[in-house]
Amino acid sequence: MDTHEHTPGSTADILHRFNQAFLRHDPALLVELIASDCVVERSQPTADGTHLVGGAACLASWRAIAANRKGVFTLEDVVVMGERGLIFWEYRTGPRPGDVSRGLNVMTVRDGRIVEGRGYVKAKAT
Repeated sequence: MDTHEHTPGSTADILHRFNQAFLRHDPALLVELIASDCVVERSQPTADGTHLVGGAACLASWRAIAANRKGVFTLEDVVVMGERGLIFWEYRTGPRPGDVSRGLNVMTVRDGRIVEGRGYVKAKAT
């Protein structure tokens, strides 16, 4: 899992705190982490994704996901490379094999805030 040093404001620290919001279902943890000029490319609803522009839009989207107690995230790995980070995860919405999605978020952190996020999801089994 995440073995990087968590110096306050570092990429590893910011991504650790970001992940905690989803693992704990605590969207309040996200407020201080998102830059005002953040841009997100979500994987849904189409292959082209959905772009969110601005800190308020990105924060609202991530807060809604973090607050959803019907799903459970399992953090698989975090890889930090300077200002970029890769977050590998599994998301379960029920007990069946088809209730599991796996994904990857490619994140960029600058000046102690998330400025970019790109989500990629492996579809649920049918």
